[in-house]
Amino acid sequence: MWYTVDIYDKTWKIVSNLKLNDEIFSDDKINHNLIHEYYLLQTSNARNPIAHTKTRWEVAGSGKKLYRQKGTGNARVWDRRSPIRVGGGVVFWPRNERNYTKSMNKKSKKLALSSILTLKAKNKNIVWLKDFDMKEPKTKEALNILTNIWLNKEKTLFVLNEKNLNLIKSFRNLNNVKYLLADYLNPKDLLEYNKILFLESALNKINTK
Repeated sequence: MWYTVDIYDKTWKIVSNLKLNDEIFSDDKINHNLIHEYYLLQTSNARNPIAHTKTRWEVAGSGKKLYRQKGTGNARVWDRRSPIRVGGGVVFWPRNERNYTKSMNKKSKKLALSSILTLKAKNKNIVWLKDFDMKEPKTKEALNILTNIWLNKEKTLFVLNEKNLNLIKSFRNLNNVKYLLADYLNPKDLLEYNKILFLESALNKINTK
């Protein structure tokens, strides 16, 4: 993979170049299996099992036998909480005690993120932008910036080095943009957004890890 990338300003002019860390951006270290595993881990760990059915022991109702065992001509049933009766307990249906949590070591997570970033960069889906600021929150100005760098119609993940309220408030009102701090990069966001917009300071942070 290339060793340097162009850094643009808000008007789509190249203002500098930056050498990429080949420990992070490397074709040789792309691992699709780890990407898949990390994505499943993130989605599974965020899962909240709310589907829940009651067993016969949890259903409200009397435990008294409905009628005598013999002599009625009916089947031998127990109480109204029996699973074979309407309103009774449920067998073999979802329970909210199920644990979907998965685990993965830090080295594998780091390699998975590096693989995604390398693939995004190879496919020219990452834009590197020189740091800038706004005097006050202005969504219109944010939209103009995205238009200048050809991202106004793209589903874009905006990566910052640290919280900047003026930038955050300006870009968060755009439906196709989500902001994220560099420390919180994750496979779900990186994969679900078409383009990644990195501020130079955010790139410097991940480029030295």
